[in-house]
Amino acid sequence: MSSLLDLSSSDLQSATRILGERGEDLAAKYLESRGYTIIAANFKVPIGRNLNEAAVTGEIDLIALDGDVLCFVEVKTRSSVNFAEPTAAVNLRKQRQIIRTARVYRNIFRIREMKYRFDVVSVVLKSGARPQIELHKAFWNESKFRKKVWKYDFF
Repeated sequence: MSSLLDLSSSDLQSATRILGERGEDLAAKYLESRGYTIIAANFKVPIGRNLNEAAVTGEIDLIALDGDVLCFVEVKTRSSVNFAEPTAAVNLRKQRQIIRTARVYRNIFRIREMKYRFDVVSVVLKSGARPQIELHKAFWNESKFRKKVWKYDFF
C-alpha cells in the first residue's frame, strides 16, 4: 500500500497537477451550470519583472462572463480540508498577480470599461466522496492594492 511518503517528488508534482486539472474542469462545468460563459482557461501572459529582474508570467485559471460582468476566476483544488480551506491559498501575493494579469488581459482586448470582478471556486475532492464545489463571488477587489495618496501636506 502506497502513501504520500513513498511518492517521489515528480510523482507528487504529477498527482498535484492532475488534481488541479480535474478541479479546473469541474469548476468550469459548475460555472457553466450557473449560467456563466467560459471565455478562456489557463490564460498566461508576461506581467513584468520581479525584484531580481526575472520575467514574471501571470496566469488566470478561468475567464468567464456572468451576464455583463467579466470574471477572473482562481480555482483552488484540495483533496481534503484538514489543514486549511482551499481559499486560504488565495493570499495577497496571488491576488496581486491575478490583478496584474487581468489588467494585461483587459488591455490586450481593449475592454477597459467593462465591469469585472475576481471570483474564487474552491473544489474539495475527497477520495470516495462527491466533489464539494463552492463559488466565492467578488472574493477580493483591487481597492486594497491601490497606492495611497496623501491628502495633507505636512511640510
